[in-house]
Amino acid sequence: MDSKVRKLTILVAMLAVITVLGVVILTNWSRIKPISAQNVESTSEAETDSGNITSEFGSGFAGADPSKQQGQNLTAFLSDETFFDQKKSAFQLKMEAENPKQLYFIATSVEHDMRVQIVDYKNRNITGQAFTLDVAGQGSYRDTDLDGVIYVSSLKAGDYVIQLEDTGDYIAPAESTVHVKEKIEYAEIPDISLLIKTEADIIAEEEDTGIKDALADADDTENSELQHLEGGKLGIDVSKWNREIDWNAVREAGITFAIIRCGYRGSSTGTIVEDPYFKQNIQGAKEAGLQVGVYFFTQAVSEVEAVEEASAALALCKDYNLDLPVYIDTESSGRAGRADNLDVATRTAVCDAFCKTIEAAGERGGIYASRNWFYNQLDTFKLAGASIWLAEYRKAPLYEGYYQMWQYTSRGSVNGIEGNVDLDICYPDQPIE
Repeated sequence: MDSKVRKLTILVAMLAVITVLGVVILTNWSRIKPISAQNVESTSEAETDSGNITSEFGSGFAGADPSKQQGQNLTAFLSDETFFDQKKSAFQLKMEAENPKQLYFIATSVEHDMRVQIVDYKNRNITGQAFTLDVAGQGSYRDTDLDGVIYVSSLKAGDYVIQLEDTGDYIAPAESTVHVKEKIEYAEIPDISLLIKTEADIIAEEEDTGIKDALADADDTENSELQHLEGGKLGIDVSKWNREIDWNAVREAGITFAIIRCGYRGSSTGTIVEDPYFKQNIQGAKEAGLQVGVYFFTQAVSEVEAVEEASAALALCKDYNLDLPVYIDTESSGRAGRADNLDVATRTAVCDAFCKTIEAAGERGGIYASRNWFYNQLDTFKLAGASIWLAEYRKAPLYEGYYQMWQYTSRGSVNGIEGNVDLDICYPDQPIE
């Protein structure tokens, strides 16, 4: 009996709900019909007029302006210019930034000067264009050698507004302000790699010159054999002139370290150039288990250029852990080079600036020169703290100063190297004073 009552109650409730729904529909029928017709009409118009607009712009709701909603028209957002996000996408910004015709400035100052490099979006120097740089209050400076670098010297310390003229088909960089430093800072120059050229960019025969001053000071006691002195380590120094090297054979011959030329400054134009064999030499030497250091052949004529050379050496070596110092190689170019006639004070300042810049970067700085140059071309009392690499070709050096490395011959012979090679003895425990 209870079950029948329960079923009857449920049936009555369902009939009541249906009755209420029917009353609501009948009451509002006059309002529902026009809205439905309007929606059908609007949808039809949107399909006819807008064509493929949704597939072109995409869909979404962010940014819609409610004030522009048009009744129940669900496609009204297409006419709302605020509906779509107007912010440029990362892709659009990237494409604009990577316009191959857009130019940018990279400007640095060492002391009372500015060096302005004109580069593209990939930080590549723009060459072959005679740009003119306008420095407010100073005048215009032209890139006469078309290398994308304009150097301005003898400036008072302060801020200067620069802008580029004569850009041809290129888009000029935005006007910029450069701060010219009052006093030299022995610190690595950012973006110095843009100044480093390859031998494909220069006439190497005219730029990579030099003579070994130690040859003029040599005597007949010079020993070109491999020497194993007590307390010293046997090594070599090499450059592109030694060509291909079998570094495993070199190690097996008893060589424990190598000083490798990383680059040089051209004796004619002053261009900074990477030694074409540097990378393969330093990689080969390290893979063979040798200790390594590097040297840079200088033709700097000022402290500013010395900081550039040290910065270049640091940039070239940044991917390698060095065991030995970074040396500045100071000797004659042999062809009336730009630095051959420096006075003692200037040459000393150049070597000092180089070493201080190297040391500021956390590496050890050193100076390579012949006995004659240490005595007559440098003031060694002002170079305290630098590691000294002496070139003197005789049985025992006559040089009376301290030195940590001795290049004792340029006529050595080592398995793995074709032709003559410089041989060196390193005294790791020799004090630096």
